[in-house]
Amino acid sequence: MKIAISGKGGVGKTSISAALARLFEEDGFNVYMLDADPDANLGLALGFEEESLLGFKALVEMKELIKERVGGEGGLFALNPKVDDIIESFSLRTGRIRLLKMGNVKKAATACYCPENSFLNAVVRALVLEKEDVVIMDMSAGIEHLTRGTAQGVDLMLILSEPTIASMRTARISASLAMDLGLKRIYLVGNKVRDERERTLIEKEAGEIEVLGFIPYDDSIFGSPLTSPKEDGGFWGAVRRIYEKMRGICKS
Repeated sequence: MKIAISGKGGVGKTSISAALARLFEEDGFNVYMLDADPDANLGLALGFEEESLLGFKALVEMKELIKERVGGEGGLFALNPKVDDIIESFSLRTGRIRLLKMGNVKKAATACYCPENSFLNAVVRALVLEKEDVVIMDMSAGIEHLTRGTAQGVDLMLILSEPTIASMRTARISASLAMDLGLKRIYLVGNKVRDERERTLIEKEAGEIEVLGFIPYDDSIFGSPLTSPKEDGGFWGAVRRIYEKMRGICKS
């Protein structure tokens, strides 16, 4: 199962990504996590020690490795470099979960076919199209790490939004970009929802995007690693219901 998670900065993508990974792990799945958010806090949310994260480089920063695999001399570089071993060698592991940090891709107007992008695209392609395990991509507000080719391997996109007009506007833009790439299963999740008024705002602003569920505002998860799923009716209960819906959708 391959999942992309998008939304405006600060909506809780990292927390939800980590929580979903723990639920998949709880059910016996191997999970590959791609931290494609510029803030790159997924390691902390998964419970890695800060010391182990200090030297954990983003793949895009590994200039020598990229040069070795992609080339680039004289403006020529490989579009499909070998990266299978990189996924295992340059990831951090906790339990059944492996974490890779991507780093920023360059925009289309600034040489979108540069060696760095070719390298990152190859890593995403290898995970999304070739791995049989669960892959969760914690993305930035956009979906720059997905191409039309890799998008075909994504089973489902979750777009997170807080109950604000600005956050919902970003959610609609992300949905539009995802549809342009050919994604079929695109769902909205309302996060940090405090009351019925905020639920109504999200439902109204969602337009044609189907709302998969709502997650309540929960102070207890902020700043804490999400290492052990709980059965309570708050944050973990809401995420578990969304998790079960996602698995049902992807089985159908």
